[in-house]
Amino acid sequence: MPLKSIRKRIKNTSLSPTYGVVKSINANAIIATGLKVSIGQSVTIVTGDERRLGMVTSLGADSFTITPFGFVEGMQVGDKVLLNRRSLDIPVGDNLLGRVVDPFMNPIDGKGAIYLDEYEPIMKAPMDVMKRGLIDEHFSVGVKSIDGLLTCGKGQKLGIFAGSGVGKSTLMGMLVRGSEATIKVVALIGERGREVPEFIAKNLGNDLTNTVIVVATSDDSALMRKYGAFSAMSVAEYFKRKGHDVLFMMDSVTRFAMAQREIGLALGEPPTSKGYPPSSLTLLPQLMERAGKEEGQGSITAFFTVLVEGDDLSDPIADQSRSILDGHIVLSREFTDKGIYPPVNILSSASRVMGDVATPDHLAAAQKFRQLLALLKENEMLVRIGAYQKGTDPELDAALERKEAMENFLRQSATQSITFEETVSLLKKVVS
Repeated sequence: MPLKSIRKRIKNTSLSPTYGVVKSINANAIIATGLKVSIGQSVTIVTGDERRLGMVTSLGADSFTITPFGFVEGMQVGDKVLLNRRSLDIPVGDNLLGRVVDPFMNPIDGKGAIYLDEYEPIMKAPMDVMKRGLIDEHFSVGVKSIDGLLTCGKGQKLGIFAGSGVGKSTLMGMLVRGSEATIKVVALIGERGREVPEFIAKNLGNDLTNTVIVVATSDDSALMRKYGAFSAMSVAEYFKRKGHDVLFMMDSVTRFAMAQREIGLALGEPPTSKGYPPSSLTLLPQLMERAGKEEGQGSITAFFTVLVEGDDLSDPIADQSRSILDGHIVLSREFTDKGIYPPVNILSSASRVMGDVATPDHLAAAQKFRQLLALLKENEMLVRIGAYQKGTDPELDAALERKEAMENFLRQSATQSITFEETVSLLKKVVS
């Protein structure tokens, strides 16, 4: 390990003789006394020969509550609590590219240690509102249905809303492989451990070029799952500061909110809709607003997946996410049943910046496609039962003539990536 890295690690280590004492322990939290602390400070709990990291999450008159980053098994009343010198920082650097790491940038891919010289705070305020750059350049993702009909811009924040088993992971892989971003940061938060190697092997083809994957699986503590998302965003901000256009992909916001639900309920917060405490909803903009385009730097274009239970878009997390994001991509189980992959429901989806990044003729073609698709959807039953007579409605006749071409436009192989110019050309051809 380079001497510079060793010095920085020692600098961040608590060497103070002052310590607090653990007074009580429950399943999710530790009560301690004897230190003057503030909310969000990092502490180290010394139990036997082990040192375990925790965070101060609640303050009382004579005591404070620590939420551990691991589990409480093995801890005892009377254990020492040391106050760390600095807040939670993570090491960052170009050596993260091509690696799979935990929220503290420890490698979990078996490829050896990662030597990093710079540090980035996990928690920080979003960029200044007046320093945000205007989103006026398109951001190609290599997927026809998105590039053509839901065009994204550099620095945009979008949500991918889907039920279980609809094809969310496959679309994520297509976006990571096909996007024009120079750096890609993928946060897998709260997912099953089995899905991590599967996502890398099947959806990314074991190609982690210019990609960092930050993992906090469902068996990790709630605090690890919560800060795993912020940690991944800090990595993206590091590369943005160096002038890169970064693709940030997070799966999933729902698991992230569930982690905060566990923490909030353990601290005594009142549950609201579906058991989510208020802090679960206030946490979402703190993460999502950190993406964007900053003047004089690069950009972070972010895709956040949201798992909607029973395909219900009125779920509190889905509803709150839609209000924060600059667009939403809805995946339809109906399209999956029809064999249309990726199953993007164009009529239920929207990109709020498409009008600023697409050319007038591209916008006109996309609008025409939507109109034809809406006509087909509206009259689908009449056509199926043979109640519609050709010639009755010229617009519907035109839609029926183009139906096969439109469905072919929406279909795309998971391994296929199409350039933005080719997508726009195909779209104009379909509706002409």
